[in-house]
Formats: sequence, structure tokens, C-alpha cells
Amino acid sequence: MDKVARVVYDAGKSNDAEIKVKRSEIVYKHMRDPALLKYYYRMKTISNIERDEMVGSSPTDLFVGRFGYPKVFIGPLLPPEFGDTSLLSTPERWKYLSINQIIEMRSKLVRGMHTTNIHDVEKGRLEEQVRDLALAENPAEAEVKFEKKPFVKLSLDDHAEPFGPSAVMKSMDVYNVKAERKIEKLYFDDDAKASTALIELYDRNIPVSKLQRALSAGLFGLKNSRRFVPTRWSITAVDDTLSKNNLVNVKEYEPLDAIRVYYNNALDNRWLIFFIPGNWQYESIEVWYPHTIWNDGNEVTIYSSHEGYGGRKTYAEIGGCYYAARLAVSEKLKEMQKQAVVLILRETHAGYTLPVGVWNVREHVRQTLQTEPDILYNRSQVFDYISKRLAIPPKEWINNSYILRDMLMQRRLFA
Repeated sequence: MDKVARVVYDAGKSNDAEIKVKRSEIVYKHMRDPALLKYYYRMKTISNIERDEMVGSSPTDLFVGRFGYPKVFIGPLLPPEFGDTSLLSTPERWKYLSINQIIEMRSKLVRGMHTTNIHDVEKGRLEEQVRDLALAENPAEAEVKFEKKPFVKLSLDDHAEPFGPSAVMKSMDVYNVKAERKIEKLYFDDDAKASTALIELYDRNIPVSKLQRALSAGLFGLKNSRRFVPTRWSITAVDDTLSKNNLVNVKEYEPLDAIRVYYNNALDNRWLIFFIPGNWQYESIEVWYPHTIWNDGNEVTIYSSHEGYGGRKTYAEIGGCYYAARLAVSEKLKEMQKQAVVLILRETHAGYTLPVGVWNVREHVRQTLQTEPDILYNRSQVFDYISKRLAIPPKEWINNSYILRDMLMQRRLFA
């Protein structure tokens, strides 16, 4: 163990205030080291899980695994504290938090695990308790007994939000659950398809994160087709379903009359979003700098996915981020009552040290689109704007972009 890790380890076990201050100083000094950050939060959670049982207020959060499908682990995410813990499971409220604050907050959550078949939504007491959590309007008190003390590990995923230790459950009890009436109504309506339920609840302002958990817990769908959905899959399914429904309306609107461009920097991700006059097209391009989460090499890597007016028939190359961003831009166009060619350019720099989930894309694109846009009047200005705002030169973006190449060709034809 190196010197830094040793100080973190010693401080993690100590109650001495001076040592804890020293630990914090070291962690923040080395906050760009993902391995050290994971180690630090692992040490911090040890004191929360010294026994094989836990009580606390679950923020109505849960996790459904995908390994072993159709037999998967389901269970709650529970912190060792009581009160209003809703912030822990509401990513719509995290857009102004740092990565460290998000990891610090989510590492408190201990995952209970129970093996079940995805089709057994209506069978078993533990399955019922998980459903109750997904239905709950507010944090609910829960008591979980584990087969053994939870294994200390920070769970990180490019789709789902991070969480702390995990352990197989022996039993689980949930108390004082008050169901969210809007969700409960669709839960009892077993003649409605899952997509119908999602769209109706979304239109009634139920947060996307809550819909994703409800779908994962098997609350929606026709009577004989309800099932648990792995969390990773439910996140993308909800983003995809809702954005497609928004686009039905968007495609009926008139195109924009000028180019709008939005810029934002969040979690060391630079976002540049163009709304260009024309019928609906959408492209999202991601640049990952060296030594960031998905690029441990020495050169930048670039990924892109695109769809035309008719949409996509295959899963996007850049994964769930594509659908999360599409939901955000479809919301903005629906609000504007316009359609457009949408181009998202994302540069991920070294400060994005640990993955925090697809919500990061959806919420920060939403945030970006709430800023005041700059108005551009010709395609030449688009390339100039890219040069000023992003580190990667326009040539590299053009080489990886269907929309930019098409724009360049149109400019040459016009000339």
C-alpha cells in the first residue's frame, strides 16, 4: 500500500478529527485518481456495515441486476440513516453537485440482494416488498437482515447511479409506505401497456428516475406480461419510449428559422448543442480524452450515433447516453413547438473521474438547453463556433459526423 493509501486507510478507521481533516486534504489533492477515490469511499462505508443487519429510510430506490437473466438479483438500496433521504435517489436534483458529492452521497446506500425469476413479480414476500418501495411516494422505513456482513465495494456503472456495499438478504420489512397515487392507479390497471403507463405518468410530471424504477420493479404492463426489468435496461427503455412519443408531436411542427447553439460545462464535460433549421435529424458525438473513464489510452477517442427522420432500427453505438440526450432535446423542441436538425457535441475531459450514470447526460443536456442560446445565421458560423468553444478542431468533428459533413457539402453546393 502506498503512502497516500495508507493515510486514507488509517484515517478511515480513526475518530480523530485532525486525522480526518488530513484525510480529506489528501483525497481532494488526489481527486483525479479514480483508484484512490474508489478506495477512499470504500473505507468510508466500512463503519456503516459492521453488522449483518441494517435499518434506515430507503429513498424508495432499488436495483435489479442483469447477470444470470432471467434469474436475477433484486433488492432495495438502503442507507443507515432516517429522515428525508429522497435526495439520494433523485438525480433530477443533482445537476449542480460535483462528482465527489455524488459519490459521497450514493456510497451510503447498501444494496440488498434476493434471487428471483424476472417473471415472478407477483410471487414471494420479498418481491412484494420491492414493489412497495417502487410504489412509495416518500422515503420508507426499512429493516434488512443479511446472510452475512455486506461486501465493501463501490459499484459503478455507465448507466445506473453508483451505490455502496452489497449483500444477500435473509429478510426484509418495509414500514409506513404511502403509495404515489398516480403510479398506483397505473399499477392496478393491468389492461394498459407499459409504454402507455409511462407516457401517461410522464405527462403528469412524474420524474423520469421514478418511472425507471417503477418499470424495473415490474409495476406496469398487461396482466400476464409484467416482469422485473434489469435497472440498466429500464433506464434506456424509459428514455427511448418517452423521447419517441415526444417526437411524434415534434415532427408536426414547423422547422426553426435560424441556427440556435447552446453551451455548458458540467462535471468537466463540455456540451455544445446545435438546433439547425430542417426536418428532424439527430446526432450525438462524444470525445473522450486520454485517462478518462472509457479511455485509458494516450489518444482521444470519438464515438457517434445518428438517426434520420424515420428514427433508428438498431441500438445506438454510444449506448444509453444517446437516448437520454434525445429525451432532453425532444422536450425542448416540444416546448418550442419547433422541429430541427439536432447535433450534440460532447467533450469529456480529465475531471470526469468516475462514472455517475446516464442521468448525467439527460440532466446536463436539459440544463444546457435552459441557457440563453446564441443565434447563428449561416453554416460557416457553426464551424467558427466549434473552434472557439471546443478543444477538438472542426476537422475531427466533421470526420465523425454525418450532419456536419452534410452541412459542409451543402455549403459547397451553394457556393
